[in-house]
Amino acid sequence: MSFSKDSISVFDRAIADYHKEDNIDTPIANPYPEKSIEFYLYLKNWIDTVQWHLEDIIRDPNIDPIKALSIKRRIDRSNQDRTDLVELIDSYFLDRFKDVCVRPDATINTESPAWAVDRLSILELKLYHMGIEAARTDTTAEQKTRCQAKFDVLNEQKKDLSEAIDMLLDDMAAGRKYMKVYKQMKMYNDPSLNPVLYAQNGK
Repeated sequence: MSFSKDSISVFDRAIADYHKEDNIDTPIANPYPEKSIEFYLYLKNWIDTVQWHLEDIIRDPNIDPIKALSIKRRIDRSNQDRTDLVELIDSYFLDRFKDVCVRPDATINTESPAWAVDRLSILELKLYHMGIEAARTDTTAEQKTRCQAKFDVLNEQKKDLSEAIDMLLDDMAAGRKYMKVYKQMKMYNDPSLNPVLYAQNGK
């Protein structure tokens, strides 16, 4: 089985496990061996799934402002966790291909493998939720048609992205592509780099 198919299988399991309770505070019960790539893929999608629902909640026009602020800060932490995990998954790929003899004419990709896998994780979430919308019986025929059309496009994207990920990994294994990882260097979470924060600290 290809890496993309393995990833999709893990993502689908995480999505199904989350929706057993469908609660943003449900403790994660990762079924895979700790530090395995499947463990990190499951954790990645679980974070994405929880954040998906946090984004839904915060868009409630009647939400209490204090609750909204709390959720916004939770989303910020989640984004940082997602970034950290993508970089960790890229470390797995760096180690996987560390002994490959890179060809002189090898080229670099526009994004690292883990960031492509990040998009695949989000895509599986979109498919899950759009599938629910397309299957609803309490909407108009027009809305069902629109949702089904979007669902079909998402499936096409899934096929294309999966093939692109597997092709990239094949190219890296053959030395035709190589990867460089640049840390995200987010500034707004760093008290020494965010002007609002360091102004409060007198720095």
